Amino acid sequence: MAVTKALTKATPYEKDSKVEIWELEYTYENDSEGDATYYTNKYSERIPAIAIDSTVNFTAKAKATWTKSELEALCPISEWDSLFASQVASVITSPPVQPVADTTFTIPS
Repeated sequence: MAVTKALTKATPYEKDSKVEIWELEYTYENDSEGDATYYTNKYSERIPAIAIDSTVNFTAKAKATWTKSELEALCPISEWDSLFASQVASVITSPPVQPVADTTFTIPS
């Protein structure tokens, strides 16, 4: 299982030329498109500089001063890694057994 993941979208929400909120999207892929084990999913998170509970997630600053690694550090990557691994397991490596129709069944008299 070769999983690749990447930050694929970053949308800044600005106030007074400083980013107050980041909307970030990460794309995950298991193996290559066309493979029987291929699976992909996207995860996104909207992260405010200051959360409702007053937690400081980041210091507001101009969007041009942000680096890719700073944006990635805002993402709950370990949570998304676990989610993706669970989804791959349930869809690819250990899918649920589906019931099979018995079209020859005769209704008892």
